[in-house]
Amino acid sequence: MTINVFIDGAAGTTGLEIAERLATRRDLALIALDESARKDIDARRQALNDADFVILCLPDDAARDAVALIDNPRTRVIDASTAFRTAEGWTYGLPEIEPGQAAAIADAARVSNPGCYPTGFLCLVRPLIRAGLVPADWALSVNAASGYSGGGKAMIAEFESGTETSVLRNYALGLAHKHVPEMQKHARLAHPPIFMPSVANTYRGMIVEVPLPLHAFPRHPTIATCETVLREAYRDSPVVRVADSDDGTALVRIEDDAGTDRLTLRVLGNSETGQARLIATLDNLGKGASGAAVQNLNVMAGLDPVLGLIL
Repeated sequence: MTINVFIDGAAGTTGLEIAERLATRRDLALIALDESARKDIDARRQALNDADFVILCLPDDAARDAVALIDNPRTRVIDASTAFRTAEGWTYGLPEIEPGQAAAIADAARVSNPGCYPTGFLCLVRPLIRAGLVPADWALSVNAASGYSGGGKAMIAEFESGTETSVLRNYALGLAHKHVPEMQKHARLAHPPIFMPSVANTYRGMIVEVPLPLHAFPRHPTIATCETVLREAYRDSPVVRVADSDDGTALVRIEDDAGTDRLTLRVLGNSETGQARLIATLDNLGKGASGAAVQNLNVMAGLDPVLGLIL
């Protein structure tokens, strides 16, 4: 039986990449609205209710409005905005975050796609917190840089016009980025992490880093122990991989996983000082957005989770 999918917001960066991943799928049929109907409320309502699955690629308020237009119990929703990532009644769409999370997503009617930065942060720290190696009440910090495509059409135009010449641009300096509540809730932290994001002058790719003073933690975990816990947490994942640790001299680049839907985790640092650097690389448009939505669609539809993904 063919599955009907409607991408609301298909003309945006995330929507276009989702459509590309689904274009050759014979098990799916995309419901498409022509240009004149994209902003027609009645046409959108019809498409939203005709679909088996709706993927929302809209601003937060528009996503809430779209959900309100669905008036049947059959249509299932994947939302790529920030609107529902900490909301009651919505399942968090990061299958790797907890044992049993993929099963919860498979059964869910409403799934909230994770943010790109939180995906890297959570996959790095959640298994360590769950194992008791990192205290849940520790004041964690996270540094991250994303390709400028994560800022949408306006930022893409700004960087590609040639008027923006900086190599790296820091933002959210008031420490109130909209991803922070999501990070805190799903990592199960007592305090919000100090989040320091940047935009790099490259189209796509992302690097997320969490420094850890292992020597200060009650259980004094080692770099090797942290790597072992992460490797065990993701040993069955076809999407998340844990790279082998080395002596800390290897280069990690923001583009290392660009153009893919995978996520690579590394545990590096100095064993003598008991200091570690947890590093995740991913594509902000892949596992950080469109690839994650397709993965969730596959899980919810009972299909191979990596069908159509670029690994």
